[in-house]
Amino acid sequence: MAIDYNTLRNWHFDDVEHSYNERDSILYALGVGLGRDPLNRDELNYVYEQDLKTLPTMAVTMATLGMWVKNPATGITWNKLVHSGQNAVFHQALPPAGKVIGKAEISEVYDRGAEKGAVIVVKRSIYDAETEVCYCTLEQTLMLRADGGFDGPAMPKGNQSVIPERAADLTSVQETTPGQAILYRLSGDWNPLHVDPDVATQAGFSKPILHGYCSYAIAGWAVCQALGKPAPALKELSAQFTFPVIPGDKIEFEFWQQDDNDWLFRASSNGRLVLNKCKARFSS
Repeated sequence: MAIDYNTLRNWHFDDVEHSYNERDSILYALGVGLGRDPLNRDELNYVYEQDLKTLPTMAVTMATLGMWVKNPATGITWNKLVHSGQNAVFHQALPPAGKVIGKAEISEVYDRGAEKGAVIVVKRSIYDAETEVCYCTLEQTLMLRADGGFDGPAMPKGNQSVIPERAADLTSVQETTPGQAILYRLSGDWNPLHVDPDVATQAGFSKPILHGYCSYAIAGWAVCQALGKPAPALKELSAQFTFPVIPGDKIEFEFWQQDDNDWLFRASSNGRLVLNKCKARFSS
C-alpha cells in the first residue's frame, strides 16, 4: 500500500498525557552524560534534587506518539523509516516535575521520488496540563526511504542551515560512555537497537548505537558549555542526523557564530559526520 498525501496531512493524533517527577528529570540528565564529576556544579544543578533544573531538550522526549507508523492505514514502510532531523523551540523552562499534554499533527509531506523516498514532518507541542502554558514546539523529520513516488509536493530548497567554509570559531569535545545508551533508554525509548547486540548486528552495526535524541541532547549541552551559556538560555535547537554515535566514542563539535544569539554547528565521531546543518539560538 503506497502512502497518500491527503491521508497523512490529515492524520489524527489523540492528545497524549505525560506525567513525570524529579527522578525522571535527574535520570534524563544522567542519560545525557551529566553528573560524572560530582564537583561540577553546572551539572549538579540537573542531577541533584536540591534546586533541581531540567535540561530544555527533555521536552522533546515527552508525550511521544509511540509506533503510530506501524498502522497499515498510513501506507508507511515503517521498517525503512529513519529519524533524520529534529528541531525544537523552547518557549518556557520545563519544571522538574509535572504533567504535560502533547498535541501533534503532520505538518509537511514531501515526495523525493521513487528512488529517494519521502519526507514527513511531525509537529508536536508540549503544554502544561493545568496552566496550558506551552513549553516547547518541536518538529521531527522522518525519512521514508521506501515510500517516494506518490506525486506529492517536492521538498523546498534553501531552507536548511549552511555551514560556513571558514575555520570554526569554537570547538569542543564531549565524551560518551560505553553504557550510555543503556542508561538513556530509561527515559522512554525502549528500542532494542540501543541495548541488544544481536539486534544491532542485524541492523548492520558492530554494537548497539546511541539514540538520536541522546546525541541531540548532548549537542544542546555542548553548545551551551562551549559558549558559556546556561542551559535555560537555549531557545531553539535543530540538527540533522547523518550517522549514529557509538556509545564510548567521543563527539567533536565545531561552532560558527552567525550573530550574538545564533550559532551554526556540526559534529563528528570516530571520523564520521554524525550531526550536520545544526543551529542553536539563545535568548538575548
